[in-house]
Amino acid sequence: MVNLQGPVPRGDLVPSGIVGLLGTQGPTARTDIARALGLSPATVTQVTKDLIARGLVEELESVPSKGGRPSRLLGLVRDAGVALGAKVTADHVAVVTVELDGTVRSSTEIEYDPAAGDAIERLGQILAKQVAELDDTLLGVGVGVPGAVDSQASGVVDAPTLGWQAARVGPVLRAAIGTPVLVDNDVNTLAAAERLYGIGRDHSSYLVITIGRGIGCGIVVDGGIYRGANGGAGEIGHIPVWPTATISAGATGRSRGDAPSSATASAGPAGSSRGDAPPSATASAAAAGRNRGDASSSGTASAGAAGRSSGGAAVSSPTTSGGLAEGEPPCTCGSTGCLEAHIGSAGLQRTARARGVIGPRGTAVTLLRAAINGDTGARQIFEEAGSMLGRALAGVIHTVDPEVVVLMGEGVDGWEFWETGFEPSFRRSLLPARKAVPVVVEPWTEVQWARGAASLVLSSPFDSAGNGGEQSRLVRARLGAG
Repeated sequence: MVNLQGPVPRGDLVPSGIVGLLGTQGPTARTDIARALGLSPATVTQVTKDLIARGLVEELESVPSKGGRPSRLLGLVRDAGVALGAKVTADHVAVVTVELDGTVRSSTEIEYDPAAGDAIERLGQILAKQVAELDDTLLGVGVGVPGAVDSQASGVVDAPTLGWQAARVGPVLRAAIGTPVLVDNDVNTLAAAERLYGIGRDHSSYLVITIGRGIGCGIVVDGGIYRGANGGAGEIGHIPVWPTATISAGATGRSRGDAPSSATASAGPAGSSRGDAPPSATASAAAAGRNRGDASSSGTASAGAAGRSSGGAAVSSPTTSGGLAEGEPPCTCGSTGCLEAHIGSAGLQRTARARGVIGPRGTAVTLLRAAINGDTGARQIFEEAGSMLGRALAGVIHTVDPEVVVLMGEGVDGWEFWETGFEPSFRRSLLPARKAVPVVVEPWTEVQWARGAASLVLSSPFDSAGNGGEQSRLVRARLGAG
């Protein structure tokens, strides 16, 4: 049975929590409702009696119980309504209509320019048009953005990839649409969806890691999304990193001919045991090369190139200024050397072009196709990315101590190539007590981003932490049980 417990629901949340549970999970016995919401059986009996009298809930068939008389299932009398979810990207808005049980009823994509002067107003127009075309009861609109959001209820956004700073997304959209609007970081919205329909049914503390265009992390602790003081928790893609000792030893070892050209995981320890590769998690491949007197100019790109080039000279990548070291890849946040700059899709593409694995017009899709077709250079790039992700994620595991990790995003299509570097690097970097933490890779479709955004609305009945504020209360009121 699903467990949606966070803090025990406040009195005004109990009716909507029960209606929300019946909507998301279907017909449920009173005892299971009490267990899932952390309520006493007496409270559930009292509240459901009122919901039945109000015509929102009805008793259905009986089911066998473990001793005693059969349990009666409770279900909703009518469809409780739908939520609209919108995922904002650099060139379009994906919009879905989602029923309370998570079923996506419809989906569409609309071209969109977030850099336009009237971008927020234009977003309001797009969503208002979608709302006007609905025939169902609309509970509210959820919006996912690739950036930090001060709070779901307020919806003030800082999103460098969209060119937004202190953008008043929530207030503008509420004025344009006239419905409750909740806004959050896009990866947090996926974590909210997992709580309702996925891994969160069985775990109260977990991480949702996304790989693809960006690298993100949604953090759920004790059943609630952890957002941090300013709504920016989980931005692991902007952790400053360097190619690790693992990658350094594997690449530079090959240039000397004394290390095998097999998996990065095995090459790393071999290099470090010779004493010529830095042992720390942030050891730079570029520095490792310079310490031995061979040329190197950048992060991930130079690490692999150094191994294949004659005389140890690395393929150079664009030099940046103001960063931690010359040659670090630039990040969309304005800094250099971020994890995302190395292993996000743009970083992988940059590395592949620098090494000649793909042509100057090649893309991340081209790189994946090359790996699928057996190109060893392409596979090495993914392996190195996996190794870097594994070491970075190990640090997050030690900080948050989740029960399980969920991997999602566009990048999981090529996970088999990431995994060869990720698993050994990740497990090796964990403390003994955490080495067995499970990592679940979920299949990916683009509609999941927008479905996650809708989950901000559909989570409102269970918002005992008050993340959605007044907007969640308005959603509960529309649900008819608030």
